[in-house]
Amino acid sequence: MALLGIQDVSVGFGGPPLLEHMNLQIAHGERICLLGRNGTGKSTLMKLICGDIEPESGSLSRAPSLSVSYLTQVVPSGLRGTVFDIVSEGLGPRGKLLAEYHLLSHRIATEPHNKNLLRQLDKLQHRLDIEGGWQLNHRVEMIVEKIKLDADAQLENLSAGMKRRVLLAQAIVREPDILLLDEPTNHLDIEAITWLEEFLSQYSGTLMFVSHDRAFVKKLATRIIELDRGRLTRYDCNYETYRVRKEAVLGAEVVENALFDKKLAQEEVWIRKGIKARRTRNEGRARALKKMREGRRQRKELTGTVRMQLQDTQLSGRLVIEAKAISFAYKPDESIIRDFSTLIMRGDKIGVLGPNGSGKTTLIRILLKELAAQQGTVRYGTNLEVAYFDQSHAQLDYEKSVYENIADGSETLVINGAPRHIIGYLQDFLFTPSQSRSSVANLSGGERNRLLLARLFARPSNILVLDEPTNDLDIETLDLLEEFLLNYPGTVLLVSHDRNFLNNVVTSTLALEGNGIVKEYAGGYDDWLRQTKTLRSQHPSGNAPAKKIETKQTSERPRKLSFKEKKEIEAIPNLIETLETEQRQLHDAMAGPDFYKQGTDIAAVAARVQELKQQLETAYARWQVLEEFQA
Repeated sequence: MALLGIQDVSVGFGGPPLLEHMNLQIAHGERICLLGRNGTGKSTLMKLICGDIEPESGSLSRAPSLSVSYLTQVVPSGLRGTVFDIVSEGLGPRGKLLAEYHLLSHRIATEPHNKNLLRQLDKLQHRLDIEGGWQLNHRVEMIVEKIKLDADAQLENLSAGMKRRVLLAQAIVREPDILLLDEPTNHLDIEAITWLEEFLSQYSGTLMFVSHDRAFVKKLATRIIELDRGRLTRYDCNYETYRVRKEAVLGAEVVENALFDKKLAQEEVWIRKGIKARRTRNEGRARALKKMREGRRQRKELTGTVRMQLQDTQLSGRLVIEAKAISFAYKPDESIIRDFSTLIMRGDKIGVLGPNGSGKTTLIRILLKELAAQQGTVRYGTNLEVAYFDQSHAQLDYEKSVYENIADGSETLVINGAPRHIIGYLQDFLFTPSQSRSSVANLSGGERNRLLLARLFARPSNILVLDEPTNDLDIETLDLLEEFLLNYPGTVLLVSHDRNFLNNVVTSTLALEGNGIVKEYAGGYDDWLRQTKTLRSQHPSGNAPAKKIETKQTSERPRKLSFKEKKEIEAIPNLIETLETEQRQLHDAMAGPDFYKQGTDIAAVAARVQELKQQLETAYARWQVLEEFQA
C-alpha cells in the first residue's frame, strides 16, 4: 500500500502551471531522488507532500497517521534556543518537554539550592518517566553527537552551514514515515556527507531528497523522479541508468518535434494554396491544422543550458605561486597551517579538502596574499590575473539588480574583443530580461551562484579561485562548469565538498588534516582517499612519516640568468604591450566601415598583422624560457 498518492495535481500560484497534472505514488522503504533544473518546482512538490501548501486542482491521499519531516533549503529566520532545544522540537510535544528539562537542568546548575526549581525538575522527570522521554533524550544526544554539534551552543550564534546541520538533526530525530530533504549536503563537509550517506542508507523509513551531489545520488537513490517543464517523469532505476535513459528520451523528443514541425510547415503551405478548390471536402484537414497550431503553441521547449565562454587573456608565467614554510594561527596554540610548502605551476588544477572550519579559505587567502603568512614566504610569478569566486557572495550587492551587478555603469561588456549587451550576456546564464532587472535579494541560492559565475567569466583571468562554487547548482550546470574548467588554460584553485566534481577536475589535492598539517596528494578525491587508507594501513598507530611534497622542479639545478638576460626579461613586457597595442589598432581599423574605401594598401596591412602575430608568439616564448631559468 502506498504511503502517499498524488492524483492529477496542478500548482501555478495564479500564473502558468509550475506543476501540471502530476501523478505520483510513494511506497514504504523507497529512496527517491527528485531531480530538475533550478526553478522547476522541486521545493513546491515537497511542500505539497508535507502539507505546507494545497494543490490548486487534483488531490493527495495519505496513509493513516502518516508522519512527514521536511528539511528546507533555506534556514528559517527567527530561530532561537540551544542546539539541543531545536533538535528536540523535531519530536513534537515530548521534544518540547525534553527541551524544558534540559533548560531547567542548566538553571539548577547555577542555582543548586533553589527549591522551586528542584520541585519543577522532579515533576518533569516524572512526566518523562511516564512518557518514555529518556529514550528520546538518548536519541537526541546520539544525533547531536553524530552530526558533531555542540548541544549547549546557541543557534543564533552559529554559521549558516552549522544551522543547516542543526535543522538536519531536527528532521532526522523524529524518524518519520517520509523524510524530505532539500539539498541536505549543502554546507556539509565530506566527513559529514559520508556519515549522512551511511545513516540514510540504513534508514528504515521512506526517503525523498533533492540533491545535485552526484556521488550522494549514486550512493542512495533507488528510484529517480524528474521535474521538467511542469511534467513528472519516473525512472525506476539508479542514477547511472537514469542518465542513459534520459539521453534517449531527449533524443527521441528532438526527432519527434522535428517531424511535427515539418508536417506543420507542409500543412501551412497547403492551407494557403490548396483549400480554395475543395473547401467543403477539406474542412476536417483544416480543423486538424488548427489543432496542430494549438499543440505547437502550447509546446514547452527544453530549458536552455548555461553558456560559459573562455575569455582570451595573456598566459601567466610558468611559475604561478611558490609558498615556502608558511605558518599561520589565529590563536598561539591552535595552528591552522604549519610549515607548509608548495609550488603551483601554470595549468595546475588543485583541489583543497578539509573539514568545515579547518582553514581552507584561510589557506587560499594566504596563497593570494590577501592574508599575510606569520612565517615563511609566498612568491608570485609574472602576469597574474586572478578571478575569485567567494562562497559568501561578498562580491554581489543584494540591494542592486542582477543587471547592475554585472554592468558597473555600462550597458555592454567586451567578450573576446567584441562588445555584447549585458542583457544578452546574462541570457547565456539563463537570466531572462525581466530577471535581469530584479533585485539580487530575490534570487535563489543557485541563481546567485550563476550570477557570480557570470560576473567572474565576464573578465579575463589566468587564475581561477573557486570557493565552494557547486552549492545549489543543478547537475546540468555542474557538468558545464566541469567542462569549462577542464578546457581552461590557466590555473585553478578549487575548494569543494563535491566529490565527483573534484574527481573530474583537479590534478592534485591539498588536504588540511588538523593541527596545522597540510599535505599534497596526486589526483582528486578518490585518489586522496585511497592514498590515506594506504598510509593508515601501513602505520596503524597513526605515526606515519611526513610525506615529502614532490615539486614540479627539474632534478638539475637551473642556471642563473646573465646580466643581459635579466635586462631582456625586464624589457619583454613593455615590448609585448607595444606590439599588442599596434595589433589592436590595426584590427580596429580593419573593422571600420571605410577601411576598404580609402585606397588603403590592404595587403600591406594584412602582412603587418601577420608579422605582429609572429613577433608576439616569439616574445611570449622567449619570456617563458627566461622565466624558467629565473624560477
